[in-house]
Amino acid sequence: MYKYILSEAGNINWMALFALITFMTVFILSAILVFRKNNDFITKMSHLPLEEDEAGSTK
Repeated sequence: MYKYILSEAGNINWMALFALITFMTVFILSAILVFRKNNDFITKMSHLPLEEDEAGSTK
């Protein structure tokens, strides 16, 4: 059985495997960074476009 598995291992598409590993690494790292972010910072940034800035107004 092991002989069959090892003989068929040469047919692995290494480029597809590399792309999958790269994608999963980037996805996991970005998920970790998002969940570690401070909730106060996220709330402040989400309300930022809605706030009116009187000093910087060009009207």
